[in-house]
Amino acid sequence: MYIRRVTRKNKDGTTVAYLQLAHNEWDPKAKYAKAKVIYSFGREDEVDRAVLERLAKSISRFLSPEQAWEIEALAEEVSDGFQFQSSKRLGGVWLLDQLWRQLGLGDILHSLFASRHHQIPLERLIFAMVANRALHPSSKLAMEEWVEKDVYIPHLPEVASHQLYRAMDELLIVQSDLERQVFHAVADLLNLEVDLIYFDTTSSYFEVDPSETPEGESLRKQGFSKDKRPDLVQIVIGLAVTREGVPIRAWVWPSNTMDMTVIKQVKQDLIGWKLGRVISVMDRGFSSEENLRILQQAGGHYIVGEKTRSGKAAVEEALSRRGRYQQIRENLHIKEITVGDGEARQRYVLVYNPSEAERQRKERETLLESLKEELEGLRQLPNEAHHKATCRLRSHPSYGKYLRQLKDGTLRIDKQAVRDAEKYDGKYLIRTSDDTLSAEDVALGYKQLVDIEQAFRTLKSTLELRPMYHRLEDCIRAHVLLSWLALLLVRIVEIRTHESWPKVRDECERLMLGHFSSKNGDLDQRTELTTKQAQFFAALGLEPPPKILGIHPRT
Repeated sequence: MYIRRVTRKNKDGTTVAYLQLAHNEWDPKAKYAKAKVIYSFGREDEVDRAVLERLAKSISRFLSPEQAWEIEALAEEVSDGFQFQSSKRLGGVWLLDQLWRQLGLGDILHSLFASRHHQIPLERLIFAMVANRALHPSSKLAMEEWVEKDVYIPHLPEVASHQLYRAMDELLIVQSDLERQVFHAVADLLNLEVDLIYFDTTSSYFEVDPSETPEGESLRKQGFSKDKRPDLVQIVIGLAVTREGVPIRAWVWPSNTMDMTVIKQVKQDLIGWKLGRVISVMDRGFSSEENLRILQQAGGHYIVGEKTRSGKAAVEEALSRRGRYQQIRENLHIKEITVGDGEARQRYVLVYNPSEAERQRKERETLLESLKEELEGLRQLPNEAHHKATCRLRSHPSYGKYLRQLKDGTLRIDKQAVRDAEKYDGKYLIRTSDDTLSAEDVALGYKQLVDIEQAFRTLKSTLELRPMYHRLEDCIRAHVLLSWLALLLVRIVEIRTHESWPKVRDECERLMLGHFSSKNGDLDQRTELTTKQAQFFAALGLEPPPKILGIHPRT
């Protein structure tokens, strides 16, 4: 259908033009299409232009902004005198927002908040904080300017910091339902394999002097710091991930919480999700007998690392058992060992890495050479200095284990200790309760604990989880929850694109949204997609932003 212009020549030689609404119909006899007039607007010089404008506007309601803009530009209605006013980053937020919607996270939050009748857009505020963690981590106060001036967030032109804190409070109220629904939505959409669940803990510190914490503080405390900042108060964060490295849940505990004491809560929380038969994979810090019994509740199983120097009789027997190793990967040799009989039997897999063994041997040789120089230097010292230096060497964390002291106080290198250390080079011991897994699957499953270590690195560095400046416990817990949601999006992007998040983020952040104005109205138009940006959107199954995001005619 189209508007056509036909002309007729009068007897006096003048030409008259007529405007008609027409469409083509196929004439089977003539074998070609003929124009059929649906409506005649009359003579061109007598047509009411307002009628045509109303018709054009009515039609444009059913067009995309880009199509409508092209039509107006062709008509030269608003294309003259455009001025470039400002620009915002578009690509990163758009990618995360589309993934957020694809996973159903927005719908989940809307359903959880449906009965609360808030006047603020809670779902958009929470998404903004998650996107900020992934793209440009900053404080809630700094987010006000970030949202207003730096990025384009659909349906959120501006925010106030007090609204963000209110949204964090509301997020905590629905935390348990949110975590469960997010897991099931993501597991169904991505077809996640949840037969292996990896769990580990880390610590995260606060930039506050311990003396400044309120009396009776229950969460932020001093304790063993995996960040090597024992001088600061901190918290312990637990994380469970799938074999693909997708984080399914996070926990927060006081910093003086021991790894051995958290397994019961973790297991109970995951049982409530009805995951079915799950094998929990954990490192040596969780291998107490009580924890292993807990992990076997509800039909579960475990793969855990054993401390090779724990002194347990079963561990000593497993390490001393003779037998050949089987090579399953480069620098990965395994030997299966069963200790005991019947229901009391314990199944182990001893893993040997020749490359790691060589590295440890060279490190020890370097250490012993340095120790020999230290011992030689002792002979040159006077009595009091000699005594202090002797005490220092004996208490040294690296030197001390290779020293023995004679009856006269002289220090010597303990050759038996050196031989004992050599027996453990490149080896680690794994214990499992599942008899159906092959020894190779046990070893490879445990080796994948590196995925959770990578998740912690992403949390702490890329998403800048630390240092934290929040004081209130609820804010701290909400901050970790937001970081978990950001990590979830980031890991899915990395898995689907096979690229690191910083690389995807930096490329997508180059996609900008320009704001233009003219006497007839304003226009929001993005820059052209690069080949790499288009590839990222395609790999994620997401639609890139349209070329024209908005047209705002002046009235």
